[in-house]
Amino acid sequence: MSCIETIQAYGLRSLGFGERLLPREGFTLCEQVTLIGSGMIWNIYFGALALLAGFFLATAVAVAKNAASPWLSKPADWFVFVFRGSPLFIQFFLAYEAFVLLPRNGIEIFGITADTRWLTRAWAGALIVLFLNTSAYSAQIFYGALRSVPQGEIEAADAYGMAGWSRFRRILWPTMLRLAWPSYTNEAIFLFHATTLVFFSGFPAWQQKGDALYYANYFADKTFNPFVPYPILAGYFILLTLVVIWLFGRANLRLNRHMPESRTRLRIRPQIIR
Repeated sequence: MSCIETIQAYGLRSLGFGERLLPREGFTLCEQVTLIGSGMIWNIYFGALALLAGFFLATAVAVAKNAASPWLSKPADWFVFVFRGSPLFIQFFLAYEAFVLLPRNGIEIFGITADTRWLTRAWAGALIVLFLNTSAYSAQIFYGALRSVPQGEIEAADAYGMAGWSRFRRILWPTMLRLAWPSYTNEAIFLFHATTLVFFSGFPAWQQKGDALYYANYFADKTFNPFVPYPILAGYFILLTLVVIWLFGRANLRLNRHMPESRTRLRIRPQIIR
């Protein structure tokens, strides 16, 4: 089988398309690169959706944590404390056990039976854990940025007659994002790296439709040589990290588009650069 045929057969295998059986022997470099790349689809799925949904929850939790009312700030404090204070792997384990303990036939709510079996699948259960975890870390980042908004900007908003939602939307929220964005970029990178823990969690890979680490571990077990599949996996995550840095860099330029240009081009000066 040529490399093109291998890509056609295994390129989307993690989604259930193409060959159903994994190769058993004679593993080629193309097969390993293709299958591990196929599993990266799930890592991107976990990271992208958890990051997108977690952004909005983190903003709400940060605002609640900064509120004067203890009825808002205390629950937000405990949410952040619990998910930042416990290991992510333990959160996966406890969530899976909790979802398994739910009635398999569903939970009846106001006469309507809600199916709960899907929560034990990795695509849903693991995503929920990652969503809550990144929301807690991001909320703490946003909270610190919210507390760092210059008082002068708040006073200027008050002078213009802004209050409540208008002041938050036009003054506090944009400034909070500008201050928090570098740290939030790091959280996004860490989140995508943390998606590899799904392989070690209790959430099973259904019909061998696993993530990138699932396939890298498969090849390492079959060939007894971890120095090929794991560097391939690392290479994929390095490329993914570069994409995340580029996307968040573009967003950062957008957030700071009103600021004077501060970047300077590097000029080659032989007398100081050796």
